[in-house]
Amino acid sequence: MSRKKAAPRTPSMPTAFDSARDELFSHILRCGVLEAAPEHQKEWIDDTMQYLGDRYNDLTAEELTQVRTLGERFCQPLVKHPENVADADAAADAAADEIGEPEPEPETAEVPA
Repeated sequence: MSRKKAAPRTPSMPTAFDSARDELFSHILRCGVLEAAPEHQKEWIDDTMQYLGDRYNDLTAEELTQVRTLGERFCQPLVKHPENVADADAAADAAADEIGEPEPEPETAEVPA
């Protein structure tokens, strides 16, 4: 028996919400907003959301709020990356101490007597 080939998918056009979200992410990356201070990020997002609201006038207020929330989350990474490996090791040790995990014991080979 031969397998039936699936019908090719028709490409779908992105919605206005998808386009606005993608454009906001693109602007954030191009304009260096990630490195800006939080108060400057808020000011920048306020201005950009006004622009996006004018550009995508078919978006509802709720959709614009969702796009804004996504942009704000995109600007605030969850984990700050340590500058070097020693800092990463120290941070991992501190986290293990807080959790109460035991230190790994060094492996030793038993010598037959």
